[in-house]
Amino acid sequence: MMILDGRPVTADALAPLALTPYGHFTTLRTDDGRTVRGLGLHLARLAADCRALFGVELDTGLVRDRLRQALAAETAPVIARVTVYDPAFDLGRPADARDPRILVSTRAAGEPSALAPLRVCSAVHRRVDPAVKHVGLYDSLRLRRDAQLRGWDDVLFTDPDGLVGEGATWNLGLVRGGRLVWPRAEVLMGVTMRLLTGLHADHGDEPVHRDELGGYDAAFACNTAIGVRPLTAVDGHRFPPAHPVLDRLRAAYWASEGEEV
Repeated sequence: MMILDGRPVTADALAPLALTPYGHFTTLRTDDGRTVRGLGLHLARLAADCRALFGVELDTGLVRDRLRQALAAETAPVIARVTVYDPAFDLGRPADARDPRILVSTRAAGEPSALAPLRVCSAVHRRVDPAVKHVGLYDSLRLRRDAQLRGWDDVLFTDPDGLVGEGATWNLGLVRGGRLVWPRAEVLMGVTMRLLTGLHADHGDEPVHRDELGGYDAAFACNTAIGVRPLTAVDGHRFPPAHPVLDRLRAAYWASEGEEV
């Protein structure tokens, strides 16, 4: 399903997003069509990014209304994406884009437990405006494609000095001695990352160099769609596909209550 301003979307309305992709989004998961884990965080992200990209306040109450409309008939797990963009966007006058609209699209959600662990390689890259979840995914997807063509599953970004950051569309989590560690870097602070932090008392962040990954006991990718997905390799470093901390994090995350849309 895809609706814009509460109505079925037309090709004309989508053309600006396809031809001059300027906007932002958030992706969320609902398992029952009514509740979403971290909904308040998703809405706060949308509001902050709308101010950053369009200089206006987003009506988050209206976002909830549009989500309820899109999810009204859903009973199975669904991934919903809320995209905010201005259909009247002019390539020559981006400063005039001040009327953002709400596009909601949905797709069936996969079963996270069926996902195999990931093997990833590193690449030197920093997303533009890393704190904003914007629609400019070309660089990330191109690097993911390059990694897959080389036999890996995905890509992990580092800075030029080798400090680890984030994955193409996920945050990296590490475990050492029972402690949950997030790499200290300029990355998008994912909603799932924030929720997992609240579910594990022993946590912190620190600079993590690519060459020092062997000093950690386990590694995982996380985002709304996959929850906690183990990494079994980052370049030449190997990690076990299972670990007690990952098991506890995964169980606590999927057992956590969602917020009513």
